[in-house]
Amino acid sequence: MTPSYQETLAALSDLQCRPLSIIRLSEPISNPFNPNPTHARTSDISASGLSDDSTNPTSASLAADLSHYRDLFSKLRFSYLEQVTKEKFLRAIVGDPPLIIENAENVELESQLKEVKVVLKEQKEHVARMVQELERKGRALAGRYEQVALQTELLGHLPGEIQGLESRIRKLREDNKGNMDGMGGGLGLDKVLELTRDKERQREEVERESKALQREMPVKGRELERLADELKGLEREKEKAVEGAREAVKSRESGGAVGDGLEMRGRWLKGCDEGLRGLLGVGA
Repeated sequence: MTPSYQETLAALSDLQCRPLSIIRLSEPISNPFNPNPTHARTSDISASGLSDDSTNPTSASLAADLSHYRDLFSKLRFSYLEQVTKEKFLRAIVGDPPLIIENAENVELESQLKEVKVVLKEQKEHVARMVQELERKGRALAGRYEQVALQTELLGHLPGEIQGLESRIRKLREDNKGNMDGMGGGLGLDKVLELTRDKERQREEVERESKALQREMPVKGRELERLADELKGLEREKEKAVEGAREAVKSRESGGAVGDGLEMRGRWLKGCDEGLRGLLGVGA
């Protein structure tokens, strides 16, 4: 069964409440019979002044503890060798009979010591490699721990954001209900796809007509320029005809019969002008 969102968040929050500490993780192994595992170590210099809280050691306090323990073990090793050497020497002197060590025995012991030193060096190198691997895994684990902590914090904010988005979606649907109905919001998917294809075909048809009109535009432009030139010529002839008609009217009023031909020509030009203006849609 897949855990729910609340269960996952609760589990992550519970893990976040437990600080990640190597010292605390090692307590069940290093102190299995200690009735009070949270008791501070008296030999820790971090607990004696470098750190105010020995239950939450920092990297600096751990490094100081490591240096302190190395110093202590070095002194303890020297004291142990000194005491063991003194004890063996005294037993050899006071023994009955006294223990006499020959040179051959010393050579044999030195050869054994060399072998032991080689084994010890290999073990030290193995331990050094293990320490480096543990440091690498510790850094990787710390990075993953921080990433999980950040993702847990973001996960805690998600429910409120999701509820806000859902309420906003409901409000937008209610506000645009009429528009969605008009646009086919209540139709099925097949009907919506069909309407979309119809709109696409109409758009393609409009694009074809637009391209055809764009191709015809240069021809229409040249034709319009030609008609404009013809119209200008007719305008000049009209002006001449009007001027001649005015002179004919003046002559007729004065009793003369000159200008009948000009009057007929003027009527013809006027009719041509009105016809061209009607075709071109140009006002008088």
